Amino acid sequence: MPVVGISRSARGYCITFVLETMKTYSSEDGLTEEALVTKLRTCRYHHLFLHSSLRDNASGTSRWGEFGAGGLLWGECTARQFEWFGGDPVTELLYKVKELYGLDNEVTFRNVTVPSENRPRSLSLGTATQIGAIPTEGIPCLLKVLLPPHCTGLPALYIRDLLLNPPSHETASAIQATCKLMSSIKCSIPEFTCVSSAKLVKLLELREANHIEFCRIKNVVDEILHMHRSIDLREILKLLMDPAWVATGLKIDFETLVNECEWLSDRIGQMIFLDGESDQKISSYASIPGEFFEDMESSWKGRVKKIHIEEEVAEVERAAEALSSVITEDFLPIVSRIKATSAPLGGPKGEILYAREHEAVWFKGKRFAPAIWAGTPGEEQIKQLKPALDSKGRKVGEEWFTTMKVEDALTRYHDAGAKAKARVLELLRGLSTELQTKINVLVFASMLLVIAKALFAHVSEGRRRKWVFPTLTGFSSSKSGESCDETKGMKIIGLTPYWFDVSEGSAVLNTVDMQSLFLLTGPNGGGKSSLLRSICAAALLGICGFMVPAESAFIPQFDSIMLHMKSYDSPADGKSSFQVEMSEMRSIVNGATSRSLVLIDEICRGTETAKGTCIAGSIVETLDEIGCLGIISTHLHGIFSLPLSTKNTVHKAMSTEYIDGQTIPTWKLVDGICRESLAFETAKVEGLAEAIIQRAEELYSSVYTKEASSGLFNAQLTQFGSKGAQTRSLSHKPKPTNKMEVFKDVETVVTLICQKKLMELYKLKNTSDVPVFNCVAIAAREQPPPSTIGASCVYVMFRPDKKLYIGETDDLDGRIRSHRLKDGMQNASFLYFTVPGKSIARQLETLLINQLLSQGFPIANLADGKHQNFGTSNLSFDGITVA
Repeated sequence: MPVVGISRSARGYCITFVLETMKTYSSEDGLTEEALVTKLRTCRYHHLFLHSSLRDNASGTSRWGEFGAGGLLWGECTARQFEWFGGDPVTELLYKVKELYGLDNEVTFRNVTVPSENRPRSLSLGTATQIGAIPTEGIPCLLKVLLPPHCTGLPALYIRDLLLNPPSHETASAIQATCKLMSSIKCSIPEFTCVSSAKLVKLLELREANHIEFCRIKNVVDEILHMHRSIDLREILKLLMDPAWVATGLKIDFETLVNECEWLSDRIGQMIFLDGESDQKISSYASIPGEFFEDMESSWKGRVKKIHIEEEVAEVERAAEALSSVITEDFLPIVSRIKATSAPLGGPKGEILYAREHEAVWFKGKRFAPAIWAGTPGEEQIKQLKPALDSKGRKVGEEWFTTMKVEDALTRYHDAGAKAKARVLELLRGLSTELQTKINVLVFASMLLVIAKALFAHVSEGRRRKWVFPTLTGFSSSKSGESCDETKGMKIIGLTPYWFDVSEGSAVLNTVDMQSLFLLTGPNGGGKSSLLRSICAAALLGICGFMVPAESAFIPQFDSIMLHMKSYDSPADGKSSFQVEMSEMRSIVNGATSRSLVLIDEICRGTETAKGTCIAGSIVETLDEIGCLGIISTHLHGIFSLPLSTKNTVHKAMSTEYIDGQTIPTWKLVDGICRESLAFETAKVEGLAEAIIQRAEELYSSVYTKEASSGLFNAQLTQFGSKGAQTRSLSHKPKPTNKMEVFKDVETVVTLICQKKLMELYKLKNTSDVPVFNCVAIAAREQPPPSTIGASCVYVMFRPDKKLYIGETDDLDGRIRSHRLKDGMQNASFLYFTVPGKSIARQLETLLINQLLSQGFPIANLADGKHQNFGTSNLSFDGITVA
């Protein structure tokens, strides 16, 4: 975790992160107060320092928020432990870090700040919480729909940080191009080993990395090399270089990355004992319990290759053999004697046992000494026994015994084991020292894999939800007040709320063609807030390079996205909800440019209607003059009677329909004004007493009917939308031998069987008319590509017991994960091919089970081969792609 310092500059607020483990620091300047608080809410840190520049205000006190801007930040900081510091913000903060960690002044920290001139502004706290980028109770979480449930940890943190700090247009374009390639590849993909960069640096610096960590490091570099060697994945690897640079601040050349990963893989492979190797087995002797050798040797055997510790291993083996020989000589005759003379009940007892607490093998017996010494077998050995002692020389118990020869042999074995363990530790520490020189490459590679895993997971989930890649466009230069042109606008066709699953068909789709500012009206429950939240999420996903919940989209390069929903009072700052709203309006107006997206829901709801309407009108005029895109929704219908001076603002509404004497919302965005609030209907649906609603209707009729007749209010409902619009109830809530040879044999047989079956299905005479099957292999530690999402697949699993499992599924990724969760199946390999429809998949599954069995292949799921009919379908040869 970093040390964080906050200061103020001419550009705004500045936050500096110092990572002591990596000896790096980075700064972000020009932040708004809301964006800064968002960063504090979402980052974990060791220490927080506040610069004296934050104290500058009219009163000269440390409560800088008491007299204007800074109240939100002050309220956030007062609940935390922090220290003040002065001087140059970066230099003094680095000095504080050296004091905290006891570092010498000569230690240098490297600046890894990534230029942020072309990056959009970080999200404000309100925007981040209202779209669920920061999980908030009652608000649909955007993070949960961007990734599958099984993708958590570092990839999820990367996605969250990217949403909170959108990348530059160039980086977003690279991310989108990467995702598009990921969506189209057919080859299997690595598991993508995710390693915390900070933990990796700390372990290598302290020389505490064990063989498991080195194996994980080797997995990281091997997966980079796997992508480099794959024709389909190499271009993805190249495209990921830029996002990895932005995430780490490290600029590494592509060829350098590949070469260094090859060196690291070879060096670790030369030193570390890897999975599958079998030249180091735990000692085993019949006379000694196996648990003893397992406990004594498992802490160092199987860590480094035997070639590096041959002398130490040989000495341990000699000592183990000597120990076995001595125990055989001193203890076995006694055990044999007892077995020969013991009665079924109450006779003497004796056995050779492992005393785990004392790390010793001793004889444990009871009433085994003979009453009369007659020189029978075993008596000589009994006479040599002495009580067993612990490490402090105390007697262990009345039943534990040993001999001098056994103790000497145990000492020799323990000494040999200690030397071997020390040698292994020395080699591991030496390897840590070697790898420290490559730490930048390791950090870069590990972050690249985190990004790759996050993006592959996002593409898989996006395909499942039927999301699309938007077209990212730039802004044309336009002066304030000029009319907006088409290149500047945003158009989203078939927009759906991000928390709905399109495949379930429960969402109402909207088309948003935005060339200017929208003034939006509509009834309660008509979908205004959902529309604003959906547009905000789609625009944010687009400028980050992600898929969006729509049928198609054109999203410009926004320099900031600001969403304001409802405000609450802040007792800690002594502010009412209207004061908080006005504070946020100040930040939005001051930060908005002609390239901003501004979304404000129910403006000025917290004050008296007449003056609130005028403030709202003035804000609309200001944003219209700035020329930003956006939506301002309101129930203040008096705003349409104000003499507003606007050039680009257009009126939009959420439509309603009049059916069976009732006005109901359609959740569709249309042109015009809607003056109906559906307030009484909404109150009734939510269970307010009928008497209260009736009295409200009487009061409304007595007062507002006259005003309506005089033209002050338009009581006639303006109808919008078509009769065929989708409807739903107000109470509806969204639903939350040689393996390679076997491979080749199976692939060949599967291809022949399936081609023959398809010829029968389509009544073809020529094999050349049948599509060529291309079975894709998925090796251990690999996964299927996103292109299998939603596709019917037939697969063959190669089980560790040499049997084949044939199956079919529409969720290959989930099925493979399910198989690999079972005991012993973690490294199972697969072959798969896609087919046009589940009916064909099921027929081919049954066919393959029976045919492969007849060809001599052992089948694990024979029962599935008894199915005869799964239904038929009108097969169309034109739609077939088996690849």
